[in-house]
Amino acid sequence: MITRDDVVPLLLAACPSFAAVWADLEHDPLVVEDDGTRLHYADAGRVADHLVGRFVAGDRVEVAAALAVVERMHLEGDAYVRELATIGYLEDLQDAARRHPACAPEQLEPLLGAESLRWWRGLDAFWSGQAPTVLAQDDEPGSQRQTRT
Repeated sequence: MITRDDVVPLLLAACPSFAAVWADLEHDPLVVEDDGTRLHYADAGRVADHLVGRFVAGDRVEVAAALAVVERMHLEGDAYVRELATIGYLEDLQDAARRHPACAPEQLEPLLGAESLRWWRGLDAFWSGQAPTVLAQDDEPGSQRQTRT
């Protein structure tokens, strides 16, 4: 089972170019709680910005490898990690792609795993007002299935 402590090492292994960004972020007191735990949602935003930059630069290999980690987070993660995969990494990735002039969120969809794509669509439905909460979306329009408790 993937836990919160496993996330960054897995992402660094998949996306070595993120190491330089991580070196600055790792000890940032703004992303560490008083008890010493990381605010992984802050990390997710930085990873998302980095991945969109890599995608625009043409590096599909590292982006795909990092998104494979996000897929594993959905499938193998504990409850915290599964939610982080969607509400942290995927949501931030969509936002980063929308903000970048040379990228659009739908360009990243072919690199997503099946489960990540279901939650990606759920985020789309939520933010477009088609769903009151973020639920995994199957292929058919309007189909929703909650798989997390």
